[in-house]
Parts: sequence; C-alpha cells; structure tokens
Amino acid sequence: MPEKVAIIGIVGLPANYGGFETLADNLVTENGELFRVYCSSAAYKEKSAHYKKAELVYLPLKANGIQSIAYDVISIFHALLSGYRKLLVLGVSGAIAIKLARFLFPKAAIITNIDGLEWQRQKWNTPTRFLLKYLERLAVNNSTHIVCDNPVILDYVKKRYDRVGTFIAYGGDHAISTANPAPWNQEAPASYHLGICRIEPENNIHTILQAFSETNERIIFIGNWQASEYGRNLQKKFSKFDHMQLLDPIYEQEKLFNLRSNCTAYIHGHSAGGTNPSLVEMMHFGKPIIAFDCSYNRATMMNKGIYFRDVHHLKKILTEKTPEQHSGKILKKIAQENYSWKIIREKYFKLLKINHPHG
Repeated sequence: MPEKVAIIGIVGLPANYGGFETLADNLVTENGELFRVYCSSAAYKEKSAHYKKAELVYLPLKANGIQSIAYDVISIFHALLSGYRKLLVLGVSGAIAIKLARFLFPKAAIITNIDGLEWQRQKWNTPTRFLLKYLERLAVNNSTHIVCDNPVILDYVKKRYDRVGTFIAYGGDHAISTANPAPWNQEAPASYHLGICRIEPENNIHTILQAFSETNERIIFIGNWQASEYGRNLQKKFSKFDHMQLLDPIYEQEKLFNLRSNCTAYIHGHSAGGTNPSLVEMMHFGKPIIAFDCSYNRATMMNKGIYFRDVHHLKKILTEKTPEQHSGKILKKIAQENYSWKIIREKYFKLLKINHPHG
C-alpha cells in the first residue's frame, strides 16, 4: 500500500479558486484515497469529510493573504503529527516551517511547488516583496524536492540557488471537457477577440484595452473589474467603446467554453508568474493566441504564439495582420502533448512515488 500524501497550501476542494486548486482536484481524481487535502473552513459553507475519496481537513484560517503563513505552517505540522511522511506543498507561504519540520521528522519528504516568482509581481510593496523572496529562498533551500511550473523558473532555481528541480506544468484539457455547453445568453459579436484574467497591472490590461480602443477590432474582456481602483478606472474609461465589452467574472464553465470556442483569437497579457493555467487551458481550443512578449509565455507556447510588447505593437498586429488559424492548431497540438491532466498527474505520481494509479 503506497504511503498517503498530504496536499497543503490551497483554499480547498472542490476547486473554486485558482490554478493550485484545479491541480489538486485533478491529482485526487485517481487514487483519491491516498490523499489528504487541507482546506480553509472560511471558504466552504458545507464541509464534506471527503472529496473524490480524498480526506478533507479544515482549518479556521484563510488560505490567502498574511494568514496563509499560519495556515500552511499549521497544515504542515498537523500532517506530520498525523503520521504523514509525504507532503506536497503548493506555494511558499509555509516555508518558514520546512527546515524545522525536516529536522523533527527526518524521514519526511516535503515537495514544494514554488509557483511563479511571486516577489516579481508589480502589485506588491517593498516589504511584501522582501518577505516573498525570503520565503522562496527558504522553500528552495529546505524542501526535499522543488517543482517548477515553467522552464524559465527551473533555470532560475538552478542559477540562483544551485538546486535541480522538476518541471511540471498544468493541465488545461478540463476546459474542453464540457459535455453540454450552454449557449451564450448575451449578444456577442460575430467576430471577436477574447481576454480572461484577474485585472492587475502586471497582466497589461491597460495596454490591451488602449490598443483595441484605437482600432475597430472587437473584444470581450472578462475580469474582476471592481476589485481594485485600477480595474474600476479601466472599466469606466473603456466601457464607452461600442466594440469593447468589459464583463464581470463568469464562473460557469459552459459559458466560458462557448466564448472560448467562438472567438477569433485570444489575448493574453500576463507578464509574470510562470506557466499561467488560463493560457494552457486556451491552447486546447486551437485558437491563435496573442500574448505579451515575455520568457514565461514563450516557453509555455514553445515560441508558437503571436507576441506584443506595447500598445503600438499590439495595434499593429490587430490592424495589419490577421492571426492565421494554423497557429492555433500548432498550439493545440503542443497542449495535447504537454498540458493534459493525464500527463501532469503521471509526473506528480512519479515524483510522489505513487506507483499504481487506477485507470
């Protein structure tokens, strides 16, 4: 009987938040009985004891923000004191506990996915950046093994810390698994570009919207506009353009499936964070992708996307060059060969030494 694994660092399951939650959800899809998942009780009204046969343990703390440090530290020691000797830690919030945990439990394997290089994100102030970089260093130096979701981060870990990690990205094929996609119940243009992301400066929303405002190309952009002054200002400024629809978040996978399936091309403005789950999801739809020109995006798409650097460059792409459909087909092939959950799950199972997955 394989040893059980504790998954630490996410909001919880069922997944309703972000990339790490979706990862955990897909890991427990097979051999769920071998997993314990730590969850934030604040995020769930109904607290089921199990999900896909995985055991769920709830802590009365938030999984994000400053509370995430205590949330992850307590999860780590609770798992170890419960007899778990394999821990998959998603993110670096609990890194301050790893050295002590390995000293007290020398047989424990603590495998940490360090996520993107969080300290590089524009939204953080100087003290927060310092803390995140410190936690990153503790995680990389003290974990039994490091997982990096992008080849660029893998190279960074080797050069910066002289540690060899394992590259494991994310799956995206869950986005196309909708059996009965619901029709889009609002009026959508016959031809449109699509953007979906959190409304943050590092995602270059201002660049994208400014470029579209100076063309006649249509765009539907979905995001949490009301979550920040940055988003509210952008929505107020650009909603006046008839060819630009700035919509609030859509969580129904069927509606997202419909919008993704029918767009002309996808706009991806992320400039930090490693492999972005929404990008690998979109690659499965076989659409051309126009992405911000950074090493992370180029690595994820293996240089097969279309890239922009600023407003002028994006405007030129939109007005002078129609993205060719064959580029989307190439991206779909890359996604099928590299970013399916079956492939990602097998890589994690190998790392965790779960040798006999069902199915």
